[in-house]
Amino acid sequence: MKLDPITLRLFVAVMEESAIARAAAREHIAPSAASRRLAELEEQLQVELFTRSNRGSQPTAAAYALLNMARGVLNEMDGIATQMRDYAQGGEQGLRGHVRVMANISSITQFLPAQLQSFMNQHPHVDVRLQERVSTDIARAVADNEADIGLLNRGSYGSRVTLRPYRCDRLAVVVPQSHPLARKRSLKLEQVVEHDLIGMHADSALNHLITRSAADQGLQPRLRMKVTGYDALCLMVAAGLGLGILPEGSARIYMGTLPLHCIRLDESWADRQLMLCVRSQDSLSPVAQLLAEHLCQPDEPLKNI
Repeated sequence: MKLDPITLRLFVAVMEESAIARAAAREHIAPSAASRRLAELEEQLQVELFTRSNRGSQPTAAAYALLNMARGVLNEMDGIATQMRDYAQGGEQGLRGHVRVMANISSITQFLPAQLQSFMNQHPHVDVRLQERVSTDIARAVADNEADIGLLNRGSYGSRVTLRPYRCDRLAVVVPQSHPLARKRSLKLEQVVEHDLIGMHADSALNHLITRSAADQGLQPRLRMKVTGYDALCLMVAAGLGLGILPEGSARIYMGTLPLHCIRLDESWADRQLMLCVRSQDSLSPVAQLLAEHLCQPDEPLKNI
């Protein structure tokens, strides 16, 4: 059996795009050639990957199983290319490889810069590929072998992933310096929702947490607008358009540059646990295992940034 990477990449593209035409365009191949390659792949594997009808093609259970394996194979092949390129450029010493990391915005803005800086200082030939996603997407991506390591909010994500404690953070309220609440040392949620709020996008774990907690207390937040990042949230708050709730560590980034005050949110649910997520420890490459252990070590200060 000869499985070539071009066909495997095409297969992954078809699964991700849910259409042969879009997948063919993504992989720069004619749709007719793409269909032929998929048929040849089924013939080689002696299994039906798609059920075809006049309404299109639907992946079979075998296709979903192959998707996970194909992503792993292609990831390893990319790793080979990366390491050999380093050797071709004259490098000889040190750990080599690449790791795919997906993290939520709270992890990225509070903890990852210092941790990745220290890790890559120790291992300059390791290629860390980082993407920001929401927690549910991160867990799915790790389970489906789209990522090696995920950093997300604590939750129930099914049996296909393994979680371990990563970091704790605390939610806080940001208000304009001129706001009547700016002199408060702490705030309850009921005090906050008396004012307009700038919220995160609908899919964010933070948005779900605030909405659920408000409903539990019989409160109705007035979301004036939703944004996709903490920088946008803080800019809107500084402009006097509403109050915001975000991790205290993320809020502190903007305290020196924007006219804001950061106030403790006095709610039990404001203390959150972030988790590190993998398929299993055995599924990680040696370099991914090393990064996972590094991420779970105590914080280090960020230098020269």
